[in-house]
Amino acid sequence: MLKFEVIPVTPFAQNCSLIWCDETKQAAFVDPGGEPEKLKAALVRHGLSLQKIILTHGHLDHVGAADQLRRELGVPIEGPHKEDAFWLEMLPKQAQMFGFAHTDAFMPDRWLEQGEEVKVGNESLAVYFCPGHTPGHVILFSGSLQAAWVGDVLFAGSIGRTDFPRGDHATLIRSITETLLPLGDDVVFIPGHGPSSTFGRERVSNPYLTQPIW
Repeated sequence: MLKFEVIPVTPFAQNCSLIWCDETKQAAFVDPGGEPEKLKAALVRHGLSLQKIILTHGHLDHVGAADQLRRELGVPIEGPHKEDAFWLEMLPKQAQMFGFAHTDAFMPDRWLEQGEEVKVGNESLAVYFCPGHTPGHVILFSGSLQAAWVGDVLFAGSIGRTDFPRGDHATLIRSITETLLPLGDDVVFIPGHGPSSTFGRERVSNPYLTQPIW
């Protein structure tokens, strides 16, 4: 069975998720945006072995600790989609803009594509391409757990910003309505910031979806 813990990191309080296969005790971090020591302590607390790092998109607040963890723990980085390469190349500039400590540019070991799978122990996560917030954003879906890790595509009561370079509001709305919501009303999603919700709840109550501005 797949299990997870949401670990907010940095003053931005972005959600890093530690996910793991309960059978093998192999784990992955989804969007480790910072505080690597805090994240490594969670591995120890649960008795887990880190297998990989998974990134939904290339914004600094979601990738800030990824390369350090890769180097220290000897694990690969998977994701995001290659269209976000320019964001990863801009990490030093992003750090300067947002007041973070210097962060070197890096590239993942594997870009993710629509329809692929990411393995965590004996469990599999389906990859869905969901551009709009960034051009290379992906989300991860666990059919067995009926849970999705959606980065900054969708939030409880809101949606991702589209005023960053190569963001696009109409594309983001299509990603939500044509890719996320069809996964099912009962699916719980873990966003990049803030509390979890379900796709069904957002379908009927999220003002950006009930009265979308195209």
